[in-house]
Amino acid sequence: MPVSINFTHAVKDRSTVQKAITVTAEPAVEIVGHWFSDTRLDFRPETYWAAGTKITLSLRLKDVEGQDGVYGVQSKDVTFDIGREQISTVDLSSKEMVVKRDGTTLATYPVSGGNAQHTTWSGIMVISERFKQTRMQSSTVGLGDEYDIDDVPHAQRLTTSGTFVHGNYWASTAVFGNENTSHGCVGLHDAKGANDTSVAGYKFYDSSMLGDVVIVKNSGEKTVAADNGLNGWNLSWAEWKAGSAV
Repeated sequence: MPVSINFTHAVKDRSTVQKAITVTAEPAVEIVGHWFSDTRLDFRPETYWAAGTKITLSLRLKDVEGQDGVYGVQSKDVTFDIGREQISTVDLSSKEMVVKRDGTTLATYPVSGGNAQHTTWSGIMVISERFKQTRMQSSTVGLGDEYDIDDVPHAQRLTTSGTFVHGNYWASTAVFGNENTSHGCVGLHDAKGANDTSVAGYKFYDSSMLGDVVIVKNSGEKTVAADNGLNGWNLSWAEWKAGSAV
């Protein structure tokens, strides 16, 4: 996933602030920052991080003036490692998800995506949150009182606006692989309670981690906005670099 920094105050002097933040990788690769707004700055390389890469985020923001009279306070380093590569491709024409790990097919699952009235975003998305069980309410995504499910199993967030890939125990098993019936999420067959290890929802969740890539195609919807979640991979390298203040 991109390295994403959210500021508590709007940044007026983007160049000075960006120069006070560096992201480096071992093995080395060019990494560039991109401003999505006055409060959000993301960093990424041209292509996906290679498995095993060590990333170091260096913040030297203490006493850096972001806008008149507003100064940064943080001066620290954060280091983390990139795990194995897992890329899952959801084809909502065939209603199938193919999960590849380090280039080899790990699993194939039948899925159900967004229906004609609630199409699923297409494009490259990144898992940004994971919940063994969570409550989903249509009112939180502007769909009134269409649904309220308090125990959705194996939910993994793909967009800020509310797109998840998650387990589904309330739909007939015949739906998966045959019909797109959801309100925009990608659903896999699952069991109530989130403890049945034999079902697709459990298996996919168990194989996944934060930062994994999920690609959706043939959904009938446009490409997701790059700032709707950690989805900056949808911008070309030229578009990404154009958003740098340095």
